[in-house]
Amino acid sequence: MKMQQAVKELFERYARHFNDALTAEPDLEAIADLYTDTFVAASPSGIMSGKNDDELRKVMADGFARYREMGTKKMEVSDLRVTPIDEIHGLAHVDWRATYHVDGALKVIDFTNVYLIRVDGTKGKVFGWITGDENAELKKHGIA
Repeated sequence: MKMQQAVKELFERYARHFNDALTAEPDLEAIADLYTDTFVAASPSGIMSGKNDDELRKVMADGFARYREMGTKKMEVSDLRVTPIDEIHGLAHVDWRATYHVDGALKVIDFTNVYLIRVDGTKGKVFGWITGDENAELKKHGIA
């Protein structure tokens, strides 16, 4: 139960900080605190590893600016499924609902990302993620 609660709280913070960054200057320190010191990421474009450093904060700031420019209004967790691996590691399948305002209309896209989570004490952090092709999905919906 400790892992379930830690992951639930992690993604509540994640969504809150993401949405705050859509309406104001992002709190990059709070957002960076969602991640471990190093991480891995996989998407159709490849696999990478990175560090939780100033370069990550720059990439995050640029990313939030891009989301605002394309009309992203809200990102919410619609479902969360956690599969423990051991006492401190787990997989979180997060179903997201993204709302965009484009050309005077609201558009909603549902998608799922998978996150690798580490729980130290009672606090969960992301150490990796697996995503689909975000750009292709946005183009399909006439957003990007």
